Amino acid sequence: MLRARRCEGAGARGLDSASPSHPVTIYGTTPRLLVAAGRTAPLLAQPSMDRRDVASNRGRSFARDNGRGRGWRGGGVGRSGRPSTQPPPSTITPSVTASDAPPIVGTCPDMCPATERAQRERLRDLVVFERVGSDPRSTSPSLAVKKFCRTISSTSVQASDIRPLPVLRETMDYLLNLLNSSEYSFDVVHDFISDRTRSVRQDLSIQNLVNDQAIHIYEDVIKFHILSHQRLARSCKDSDASSLCYLNTEQLMKCLLSLFDMYHIVHKNDSHSTREAEYYSFFVLLHLGCKTPKMADSLSLWYSQLPASVVRSNEMIFARTILRCYHLGNFKRFFCMIAADASDLQLCLVEPFLNEVRARALMYFNHSGYKLQHHPLTHLSEILMIEELELENLCSICGLEISGSGDTKSFAPKQTSFSLPSSISHSSGLYISREIER
Repeated sequence: MLRARRCEGAGARGLDSASPSHPVTIYGTTPRLLVAAGRTAPLLAQPSMDRRDVASNRGRSFARDNGRGRGWRGGGVGRSGRPSTQPPPSTITPSVTASDAPPIVGTCPDMCPATERAQRERLRDLVVFERVGSDPRSTSPSLAVKKFCRTISSTSVQASDIRPLPVLRETMDYLLNLLNSSEYSFDVVHDFISDRTRSVRQDLSIQNLVNDQAIHIYEDVIKFHILSHQRLARSCKDSDASSLCYLNTEQLMKCLLSLFDMYHIVHKNDSHSTREAEYYSFFVLLHLGCKTPKMADSLSLWYSQLPASVVRSNEMIFARTILRCYHLGNFKRFFCMIAADASDLQLCLVEPFLNEVRARALMYFNHSGYKLQHHPLTHLSEILMIEELELENLCSICGLEISGSGDTKSFAPKQTSFSLPSSISHSSGLYISREIER
């Protein structure tokens, strides 16, 4: 059963810490953003040291039989199906010289190394999820999770500070269980999990781990960012001004690109993820948003680099059809396909874009027909799958004048006052959701 759902908004909070300009070790910092002229741009931000930054410097000659892949290739569209994107790749070079030495094998048995745990207790640097009895000076191995370190040095990396794959899997499961925490606001939960998952990705990169278990961890990280993509959009009154929404989308794109590289490497060993096609479709669906950073090369060229099994999959056919319907203005099929065929994660991903799609549909309706042939809101609400009251609110935001009352409300086409809003308040509840009757 399909119905519209009004969403409860909550104010989004900004971030207030900037990256250092010199290589010192700082845990868990987040770049400050400039929000101006409808755009969000990083200020003195040093991108996270993800697989693209670290893996190319480690383990180039290490045996792949141990489940460790070679360094990642550069930009452009290659056989891996990884596209070139904007903004350009990181220019930060870790202070580790490229060599043929094997990568570090982590030996840390806990979610957080003992040395970091002791230091953070001494500095009272414990998040509410890590405290024992709400004491900012006390934690335990079962609560503390290693923080993301923005800069890294070969002299400071010790095997005892790096978590092996089983511990990383345990850490990821623990973080995902916190996602449904209702004790604190979601932005607090998101900040904590986002930082700790970046640390998980960093430990994978330092050890140059590329195998099925590492891919599964990356897929779970992407799942977290997609769920956050939906929930942050619901809570942000102005998504354009929300640095949290922007940073989440940025990390989602980075994770997808790194995951595509990992897929390409494991294909050489005839290994495939069962969820590969769906995760490729996420990248296509992200192109629905007019403010989402797009790839430099065309999607058609990118499609040609994908495995045939992925291109022919139901998930990719759905994503490509949705994008085509959006550009062609076939809004009835657009919403019908989402209602019938979208997976849960695909629905979470496209939901924040539905406001833009509905506003564009109203633009088409306003430009078509005759002035004496009004468009009834009852009919439009069925096509756009939105409650009539919420549709009336959207018409008002777009500058359309509504005439009539009750069940006869409509708007006349050719209204010159219509304009596509630069941003639509997510608190108006212009979303769709599905309830599965069991």
